[in-house]
Amino acid sequence: MRLLGKALTFDDVLLVPAYSQVLPKDVNLSTQFSRNIRLNLPLVSAAMDTVTEARLAIAMAQEGGIGIVHKNLTADEQAVQVAKVKRYESGVLRDPVVITPEHTVLQVMQLSDELDISGFPVIDHGRVVGIVTGRDLRFETRYDVPVREIMTPRERLVTVPEGTSHAEAKALLNKHKLERLLIIDDQDRLKGLITVKDITKQTTFPNAARDDHGRLRVGAAVGVGAGTEERVEALVKAGVDALIVDTAHGHSQGVIERVRWVKQNYPQVQVIGGNIATGAAARALVEAGPTA
Repeated sequence: MRLLGKALTFDDVLLVPAYSQVLPKDVNLSTQFSRNIRLNLPLVSAAMDTVTEARLAIAMAQEGGIGIVHKNLTADEQAVQVAKVKRYESGVLRDPVVITPEHTVLQVMQLSDELDISGFPVIDHGRVVGIVTGRDLRFETRYDVPVREIMTPRERLVTVPEGTSHAEAKALLNKHKLERLLIIDDQDRLKGLITVKDITKQTTFPNAARDDHGRLRVGAAVGVGAGTEERVEALVKAGVDALIVDTAHGHSQGVIERVRWVKQNYPQVQVIGGNIATGAAARALVEAGPTA
């Protein structure tokens, strides 16, 4: 056996401590994940079915990194995982899940379990007519009745207009002992939702990786095979921040064409292609549109 050179392991290397005036709290670890996404912690969790779904993606984003939800799911299942991250906390939830007055108690309970959401604005003909929360459902056994019979009606709701600050919302939530506030316009149309949990989470995790609306960042992996276009559409609707065209060999016609297609059809979403190992591969992907 011929040895070509020396090899080192982690145990063979020591970083020698030296004099420093820099404290850990003063170190800035922020970095660019893509052209338009900056992370406060340079860590990304793998798009593997034994690694990243909503639970880890939430934890990663709260600490300043980002998780990539794996694609070994149906398109709808993967989109649900992404939506769980985007809805977990936000300054203002701009697209809350809503129900109609005719939804049954059982349907709302099932929706609550599926999406892990405890409060649903009730909308009728585009206007807010009430809200159903976990408090309304907790001991309800009339599963077939419509929620209009159990909801808190519009006239009893405490609402706020657009532009309400977190401080103002926090004061109202405290004053009225509420868990959530609906944001509505002067015609009772729903514009968003503010919750106690969201305000608390934002103060607990000040370095979290968030989008422009205060929602946690999350990515998702896609492939190049059949059904990818429908998967991408579902993920974009769920609010995904970045799509990872994830294959074993990224320097291939299929990956390059898929990257170009996503950029052309969904320019608002960041795209990353891979895996690659050469400068030529990086150049080919950059020319197709993404950050490689």
